[in-house]
Amino acid sequence: QVQLVESGGGLVQPGGSLRLSCAASGNIFSILAMGWYRQAPGNQRELVATITSSGSTNYASSVKGRFTISRDNDKNTVYLQMTSLKPEDTGNYYCNSDLRTFPLGVRRDYWGQGTQVTVSS
Repeated sequence: QVQLVESGGGLVQPGGSLRLSCAASGNIFSILAMGWYRQAPGNQRELVATITSSGSTNYASSVKGRFTISRDNDKNTVYLQMTSLKPEDTGNYYCNSDLRTFPLGVRRDYWGQGTQVTVSS
């Protein structure tokens, strides 16, 4: 069994900052990539940022230069530092992990429960 637990969401004013964390635990053999997605009411879930085990990153164009994704491989944790937040960044942020589990090394995606980020004055 694998669990992804997110934390760090909340209410912030436009221009403010937040840092999200997501820790993966369970019978993990290896993590290939981790990332963040978000979903606003009435919208589809969209990619925010991803990071591979070697540190390669990918960002949505709407967050480039404002958000930074990083990971601690020893702790199986991924972070999303968000700065210069805008009202359109509001949504439920979901952690995702592409990983392999014990004992057979089966590879699949796992999702966290989500953490709400609200940007409003």
